[in-house]
Amino acid sequence: MKHVLIAAAGLAAFAAAASAAPKKAAAPVPAAPAKPAAPGPSDWRTPDPNDVLVIDTNKGRVIVELTPEIAPQNATQIRALAHEGFYDGLRFFRVIDKFMAQTGDPQNNGQGGSSKPNTPGEFTFRRSSDLPFAMAADQTVAEIGFVKSMPVASQSMALAAMTKDQKVTAWGLYCPGVVGIARDDNPDSGNSQFFLMRQAYPSLEKRYTAIGRVISGEDVVRAIKTGEPVEQPQDYMEHVHVLADMPEATRPKVRVIDDKSPWFRAEIDRVRAAKGADFTACDIDIPVEVK
Repeated sequence: MKHVLIAAAGLAAFAAAASAAPKKAAAPVPAAPAKPAAPGPSDWRTPDPNDVLVIDTNKGRVIVELTPEIAPQNATQIRALAHEGFYDGLRFFRVIDKFMAQTGDPQNNGQGGSSKPNTPGEFTFRRSSDLPFAMAADQTVAEIGFVKSMPVASQSMALAAMTKDQKVTAWGLYCPGVVGIARDDNPDSGNSQFFLMRQAYPSLEKRYTAIGRVISGEDVVRAIKTGEPVEQPQDYMEHVHVLADMPEATRPKVRVIDDKSPWFRAEIDRVRAAKGADFTACDIDIPVEVK
């Protein structure tokens, strides 16, 4: 890289000339859009109860919305194990602050799994034009947005016309609350273990399968005792239910902001304007109500 050097003898003259030169007035910074009013009834959606996990831990309740649209085989396996009660009583054996909390191993040490076959790595998926996608940022060659509550990046849909299947490659973004599948060096070694993100961690993207996101209880995830491994006593999952399996009398009523709603569109615009060039999908909060 070339640098412009100014001789010491001429530095004072240069500075004087620069200070005397007319200065262009700074352009006014546009005000960020105001926060939208509270969402109305039509701005909410009720998630599919078959795609919601209710994880009751000794620290409190965590609710996860699965996104089988982006990782169908892994989401199906985790759901099936929850149906069977496989996760009840399992511990959070590896928990790293500002990273994630790992669980789902019957041996509680990272070496075990279920009797089901391993799952393939679904690190990316093929996005079609008919997949509901809430755009948060159009970067010309890439698009950032949401599939339900999951933050997603993809190639521009403009490229779909040039692909054989008329789709583009997309992948989940590892924002706080995103749920990923643990594996070893073999990319197709997912089974029963999963982890809940405590903070954003982009280096996991396109390397680990993302299956969903915590929509309620991220404070609980961050309260889980840390350690690698965690010293006894370890925090644990008391029960993990698929929402559809729970009796009506004890089933929590969950609704999530609709990512296709005008309210959500306005909120994206507000946050993006406030963040400017630093904006990421992880800056967007997904409102949820649980009763």
